[in-house]
Parts: sequence; C-alpha cells; structure tokens
Amino acid sequence: MSQELGPCPPRFVEIKKEIASLYPDFQERITAAWNDLLIELDKGTAEIARLGSDIVPQVEFAQLGKLSTEEVAAIRRKGCVVIRNVVDDAEAAAWKQDLVDFVKANPVEGFPETDKQFFQHYWTTSQVRARGHPNVLGATTWLNSMYHLKSDTKLDEVDLSTPLTYADRFRIRHPGNQWNAHPPHVDGGGIERWEDSVFRTCFADILSGNWRQHDPYDLEGRINARTSLYGRESQSSIFRTYQGWLAMSETAPHEGTLKVFPNVMLSNAYTIMRPFFRPTVSASSSDLLECKNWEYDISDPDFPGIYSIGKGFAGPRPNAETHPHMKLNDTMVSVPKVYPGDMVFWHCDVVHAVEIEHIGKEDSCVMYIPAVPYTPQNAAYVERQKASFLAGIPPPDFPRGKGETEFVGFAKPDDIESSVGKKAMGFAITVA
Repeated sequence: MSQELGPCPPRFVEIKKEIASLYPDFQERITAAWNDLLIELDKGTAEIARLGSDIVPQVEFAQLGKLSTEEVAAIRRKGCVVIRNVVDDAEAAAWKQDLVDFVKANPVEGFPETDKQFFQHYWTTSQVRARGHPNVLGATTWLNSMYHLKSDTKLDEVDLSTPLTYADRFRIRHPGNQWNAHPPHVDGGGIERWEDSVFRTCFADILSGNWRQHDPYDLEGRINARTSLYGRESQSSIFRTYQGWLAMSETAPHEGTLKVFPNVMLSNAYTIMRPFFRPTVSASSSDLLECKNWEYDISDPDFPGIYSIGKGFAGPRPNAETHPHMKLNDTMVSVPKVYPGDMVFWHCDVVHAVEIEHIGKEDSCVMYIPAVPYTPQNAAYVERQKASFLAGIPPPDFPRGKGETEFVGFAKPDDIESSVGKKAMGFAITVA
C-alpha cells in the first residue's frame, strides 16, 4: 500500500503568499501568535507526557446524555474519547468470528501481502450490521452534537441529529509483528487545509493571529470544505466529525492500539502555523525549541508534514523533525485498554497513529466506523456509496477492486437490521 513520498511542488509558495495577503499585518500578527503558542504548547505537551493514557476520557455509552458540562468540555478539548459498552460483548465477539471466517473463506485483499491483517473490504455482513446498529449510530449522533455554529449563519440543510454511514475497512492484527504503516498523521484533507479557500476558513482565527479563539467544532467551514482536491485514493471526501473504530477484541496499550495527540486546539494551531516559520539553528541544536530561534518565512514551498504522493498529496504527517515542539515521542499516547463492544473516537483534526508493536497474545480486531452528520455533501456521497454497496464494489473514496458479490459473507440490504441504520445508509434519503 505504501507509495514514495516526495517534496511539495514549487507552486505551493503561492499558497503561502495568497494567505499572507488575506490578513492585514500578517507577518506581525502570526509571529506574535506563534511565539504565544509555543509557550502554551510547552505546557500542554508536559501535561500529556505526565498523564499518558490516563488523559484520554472514558465514558459509558449509557451515560452519554448525562455527562456533566465539565466532562463534555474535557472530551472536546482533548478531541478523543473511549465509549464503553456501545455494543454487547457477545455480539461484538460474534462479529469478529464472522470476519475471521470471511477472511478464511474468500480471496481477500489486504496487507501485508504475505500475512494479511488490514483488509480492503467494506461489505461483510458484520460490517454492515455494526454500522447500522442503533447504539453505534446513537454514539455517533452524540458526537456530532459536539459541533455548532459560532456565527449567526443559518444552516437549515444540516442535521446533526441524523447520522449517516461511511463504509470503511477492518483489521485483524496479529501479535508479534512490527507495523509501520500508520505513523502520526491527520486524515480528512492535506494541503487542502491551506489551499481550499473554504476549508481554510476553519482555521481563520489561527491564520489571523487569534489562535486562542480557534474553535475546532465550528461547523460553518466544514460543511462545504473540499478535503480531496486531487482525488487521491483513500482520501476521505466527506465531513466526519470524529473518526472511530469499534473493538471486537481486548486491546491494551502495546498491543497494536491507537495513539493520539490529545489536544486538538494546540495541534491545529501548530500544524496550521508551522509552514510560515523556519528554524534558524540546526535540528540538533539544544536551543531548537526556543521562540527566538524561529523566524517568519514564506519563500519556501515546503509545507512541513505535507508530501507529494502519486497524483495527490499526503499529510499532514508530523514527526519529531518537522514538528519538534509537539514532542511526539512523548505525547503520542496510547488509548486505554478496550474490550469487545467498546468504541474509540477521535476528532477529525486529531493527530493519530497506530502502535508499531503488538506484544500481546491475541489478535487485535477493530472495524473503522466514524461519526458522520447529515449534510448535502455527505448525503450525496452516501447515495453513491449505496450504489457501490448494491453492486458489491468498494465505496467511492477507496481503490477500485474486483468487488465482493461472489464472496461468502457478502451483505445484503436486509442485513441492515434497524430503521435508523437503513436511513444512515441512504435507503430512506432523497438527495436534491
């Protein structure tokens, strides 16, 4: 699945110049904001490193509507949450067994090629039933409700109380292997964060020098943002409020689980401002992190963490060299231990990764199921996705493959067992 990563093209310098031209006194304001951010980032990374996995909020599904204002605020600030007991343990475990049987019975596509564990399949009976489960959709609806409008703009066509389904893949990761396929990264758009004029508005407070006013949960710019300008395969073209997965096995830290940088506001501010600054000392300097050793510069087309790949661009993919102030070696924390039926969610902008090592004794099995609200753009995608389902081929955002109609365990519409699940999959949605 891996492709060679290349540099940003020379034309990207024009993106920086365009942004700089949009804001009065841009250099002065963003430099002041950068220096202020680095102070707060130093504090925030220290807290993350100190608390480790304990910093990730954990709540019971049954308590979602009863959480205190403080508990909800903590989830919003950290941008991630473990929701316990969304699905009954036995039902989740049965879904896992069905997936194991599916893999054994069919000529599946996945990687690594010699020991397949991450599968390019979307329409197994287990996946379709899980996505349409009322509790799963109830959890995603609750997460969608975290979003709002900062301005007085009316978005009558958006319905946060109506969840949609985004079909994705599953993994059954074996213990004892090294997994380097998912280093720290952010999904849902790469260079588009700066290049697309609508997507860019999501980060306008950061770019105007007012990063403390940035709201990662403001809907307005998200609804029509173009997160996939180049049509790169496996680049989501819809708006997911949170990405997520459903556990079908026990998985603890060091057993191939998810890792996150649990402060979405700090990581957003740093990621968006980083391309406008360069260090004036070497990467090995002990003073590299000091504000005085960074200067404003828009003459270089490089957007640190963004790379050319195929016909598009990958990233953001921050690392210790490109984004040193994030101290990722200490701040990418593993989520707490999960059990079958638990779900893990992370905000669409959260930096996340998959652990390289799995030192446990059992397979780590999850289905990828994000939170998706009803918007015209999302509904239009779901309509195309429904056609893919009926044809048994991969969904529109994913690589074209042979399809699954001849596979044992291929789902049918009747496998969507709830009315809310059918609606989420587009069987009761009319797209204008």
